[in-house]
Amino acid sequence: MVNIVIFGPPGAGKGTQAQKIAQAYGITHIATGDIFRREIRSGSSLGEQIKALVESGRLVPDELTVEVLRSALEQQPTAAGFLFDGFPRTNAQAEALDRLLASMGKKVDVVIALDVPQEELVKRLLQRARQQGRADDNEAVIRRRFEEYQRKTAPVQDYYAQQGKLQHIPGVGTIDEVFGRIRQVLDPYFLKQTDGAA
Repeated sequence: MVNIVIFGPPGAGKGTQAQKIAQAYGITHIATGDIFRREIRSGSSLGEQIKALVESGRLVPDELTVEVLRSALEQQPTAAGFLFDGFPRTNAQAEALDRLLASMGKKVDVVIALDVPQEELVKRLLQRARQQGRADDNEAVIRRRFEEYQRKTAPVQDYYAQQGKLQHIPGVGTIDEVFGRIRQVLDPYFLKQTDGAA
């Protein structure tokens, strides 16, 4: 089993690459936003708690997010691995994820960080905003989102770097070029797993 965390600032192509990774390696893509929506639709007690928070405009607290993740992991006992997308966003969440996985006999194996120069990201997001008619996505708003991303996620990247798990991937180029670089990093992890199973 190989468990991966993927990071990337807005516009880095994280969602696209996450889907390609999950498909190529047959692992389960865990996007916290999707899980929250699924729990709400299911009408579970967890879903009701999340719904109340979301509707009141509050963030879902870490303990509840971890509980939702535990539920999602336990529902897939035969998964070949998990790709965490959108979590962890803070050091406290990274520590909580480590504790959760350890309690299930698992761990984060590798962390992919997609690196794209900020000016390129601004250009991509402005173009996307024009295509989608999102007038609220102006340059000032976009730059503010980057500042928030850097402030919150830079410490998380340091957390994984200290564990020797962080891998920086240049995120400029075509989707397939970027994915090729990701595969160069991930292939050895999956080959090791195959060799171990043989």
